[in-house]
Amino acid sequence: MPLPAITHHGAVNGVTGSCHQLHLPTGNSLLVDCGLFQGADAPRGNSLGFSTEGIIALVVTHVHIDHVGRIPQLLAAGFNGSILCSIPSAKLLPLVLEDAFRMAYSRDRQTVERYIQRISALIVPLPYGQWHPLPGEGIGAVRLQRAGHILGSAYVECDVPHPGGHHRVVFSGDLGNGDSPLLVSPTPPERADILVLESTYGDRNHSGREHRQQNLERVIDHALADHGTVLIPAFSLGRTQDILHELAEILERKALSGEGAVGENPIDWPQLPVILDSPLASRITSAYQELSHFWNEKAQQSNRLSFPQLITVDSHTQHQTVVNYLASTLRPAIVIAGNGMCSGGRVVNYLKAMLRQPRHNLVFTGYQAKGTPGAVLQAAEGSEGFVAVELDGERYDVNARVCTVGGYSAHADQAGLVGFVDGIQIVPTWVKLIHGERVAKAALAKELRRTLAPSARVLVV
Repeated sequence: MPLPAITHHGAVNGVTGSCHQLHLPTGNSLLVDCGLFQGADAPRGNSLGFSTEGIIALVVTHVHIDHVGRIPQLLAAGFNGSILCSIPSAKLLPLVLEDAFRMAYSRDRQTVERYIQRISALIVPLPYGQWHPLPGEGIGAVRLQRAGHILGSAYVECDVPHPGGHHRVVFSGDLGNGDSPLLVSPTPPERADILVLESTYGDRNHSGREHRQQNLERVIDHALADHGTVLIPAFSLGRTQDILHELAEILERKALSGEGAVGENPIDWPQLPVILDSPLASRITSAYQELSHFWNEKAQQSNRLSFPQLITVDSHTQHQTVVNYLASTLRPAIVIAGNGMCSGGRVVNYLKAMLRQPRHNLVFTGYQAKGTPGAVLQAAEGSEGFVAVELDGERYDVNARVCTVGGYSAHADQAGLVGFVDGIQIVPTWVKLIHGERVAKAALAKELRRTLAPSARVLVV
């Protein structure tokens, strides 16, 4: 019996726009993710790009915008089915989509409320590890398992019936790196006839968590010795919470060791402000704390997402005051601001105010998509001579120190991806590689072909 067909509506030639349509024997289909294209992948116009006819449900692997950002277009195109997701994602999804709707469509309060009410009415929260039947007789069922990428993330097992039995199709979503300070690591499924696998870091391996924290601490020491600001562009969901956890550990250790005493160093570590300047990140961090029972055991015991030095900035007026103050004074601080790729949001105002001053440090902790200002700035790391970036139509000289602290990616690296596939008890018939640049997919395909049984076929989509 032929395996089910899959149509990919995104995350094929890059890492954004995740959207995959699983065609069922009944003629209907299931949509897995409906993400927004970003950076160089972003097309012109605002259309969905495919027909919603016959789509019975949408399964959301996690609520990053590149996996859920086209949901408004999906609804506008006529989709009215269930949105299936994990219990934590069910709480986080309205927050993310409300913010995206305000940015892209309307800030009118009543319009936004109606939109969120409609979204909330379609959401069906699913417990991890339990099969959920799809609507309609003989269509099949789905099961969500922890993916360890961000809170609520899941890989999706689809049980698709056919006359001779059942096919098992697994969509990895985004897999975690297995070293999250907050999350439970993913466990591979026991079976996958077809595995649709992400390949973001299919061509490299990450440094360990201990190493990354040391690097982050070293960057902070350097920047604060110059009385500068450590500016960390971060995604509101996932990366921000990981960075807050790490900073809390670093500052706690600095305070206990007595570093920064008068006469040695001007930094008063117990009083050093950590500024979270992203209303969405603040709301999501609060939601993370409410969902702490989904964290790993160690994180539940420590709960480092709230600490005395943490300052949250809500209003735009407060934001502008903080930007001006840090740019014009010698007050050291650590700032986490959205968005993570420097293509919009409050981080842009910090960049405009600070890039031209060498005492400030811009710290990247993850991937920057091609075509974004973040990618341009990250490429300037270690450059000598004239470097500039365009922000809102104006060129800014980059005199601030730019550095990347590796190891903070929420994605599995090559070893993690290969290990996930290798852990599947029944070897997949097909492994389809998506969600990666060409080089990353090719490298992962080569490694999988080397390690998997000869019966498994690896396809670069």
